[in-house]
Amino acid sequence: MADNHIAFYTKTMAKVYADQGHWEKAVEVYRYLLNEEPNRQDFKDALREIEGIRSDSKKKIPENLISLFAEWIELMLDYNKIRKLKALQRLLKAKDYRC
Repeated sequence: MADNHIAFYTKTMAKVYADQGHWEKAVEVYRYLLNEEPNRQDFKDALREIEGIRSDSKKKIPENLISLFAEWIELMLDYNKIRKLKALQRLLKAKDYRC
């Protein structure tokens, strides 16, 4: 930790990081605060809560990625179908086929 950042390591700053979803930074600040005041139960509780949220958010990432990849594959398949239809349309126009 850089000394110039430690001046901002407060309970409020940890909460701001947590509220913005910056779990790693919030954990870092709470750990620093606990190192300075190891008997503060509110810091311990907040750290435990943040670590639980951080752990849960890491578990959800693969589910999100799976659905994103599935959507991406569907879009690529649709894109390929459109390309084939356009190629067929150009071919029919070039040969002057009429239905």
